[in-house]
Amino acid sequence: MNYLEIITLVFNILICIPTLASITKFDHWLVRDFDFPRIQISFLLCVNLIAAGLVYSFQQPWHFIIVCALVICLIYQCWLIFPYTYLAKKQTLKFDGKTEKAPISILVSNVLMTNRDYSRLIDLIKLKDPDVFLTLESDKKWEEALEPFEDDYTHSIKVPLDNLYGMHLYSKLPLEGMQVKYLIKDDIPSIHGYIKLDNGKKVRIHCLHPRPPSPTESKTSTGRDAELMLIGKQIEADPSLTLVFGDLNDVAWSRTTKIFQKVSGLLDPRRGRGFFNTYSTEHFFMRWPLDHVFHSDDFTLIDISREKNIGSDHFPMYIKLNYTPEKTEEQDKLEVNQDEEDWASKKVKDGKEEDS
Repeated sequence: MNYLEIITLVFNILICIPTLASITKFDHWLVRDFDFPRIQISFLLCVNLIAAGLVYSFQQPWHFIIVCALVICLIYQCWLIFPYTYLAKKQTLKFDGKTEKAPISILVSNVLMTNRDYSRLIDLIKLKDPDVFLTLESDKKWEEALEPFEDDYTHSIKVPLDNLYGMHLYSKLPLEGMQVKYLIKDDIPSIHGYIKLDNGKKVRIHCLHPRPPSPTESKTSTGRDAELMLIGKQIEADPSLTLVFGDLNDVAWSRTTKIFQKVSGLLDPRRGRGFFNTYSTEHFFMRWPLDHVFHSDDFTLIDISREKNIGSDHFPMYIKLNYTPEKTEEQDKLEVNQDEEDWASKKVKDGKEEDS
């Protein structure tokens, strides 16, 4: 074995580790963070396959073994991200009516608390003119900067915090039964209640921003997973007229988010339409979708877009939906099995115990 083969082999083995780690159920941040860069891992697997094809003579059995391992890892990674490519079937139907009878438009923006360039978000809100907008990581200074919108957005819930988990919800549509809850962690809020559409229908909403698994935030993904599963379980009994949106600190293709979708019965409008990577604005080669809007199957899609940089480390997400109950049976939900139901219940229990 020459030096070039040794170097190639080392890189081949290293790039297989993220796949092997991510198929486990360990919730330590070192493992769960491999859920995020699946696009980048897929690219590096392709590079390694090319390198292996050029360097190996394929006169030794291990040459074939390592190449097969690379191919299996690549297939696995592509299988996970495929639903979010243009080649996949769209989960949310496009609104095909001529007149929007009960639309709702939402702008979600993690503003980055230390970002003081308020004007860029203000200009974006004026441009998109959403019915509802949610800011995350917003503190008292951000609240003051957004005060000019209170004439148009006459309904609001404000939770200014200095711990990177503040949130502000502003709505032109009436809000009812609103509550600020601390579901898993006593320093991480979430907003829940109802938005009343122009047709009088009440839409249940959940605005979330759970803590991510990372060395500086949480050593495990248990708290984040528990918060998502708890909401999913609450929705499961009646998944109609429901929206969940925010920075979930999880990617669309992770085990947690997929089981959340299955348990809740909600749809992801990005399926079949693209990744809509919202993090990070700083490194174009290291981006993945952290900001989400999930909806019940009685809505269809009018518009969805990732918006321009506002000076944060997240891009804002914009979506416009229309209440279209007649399309409910035409939109495919993900099916949940008993193992996934049990996993979700266990996560909720573990999350509450961890915080007690």
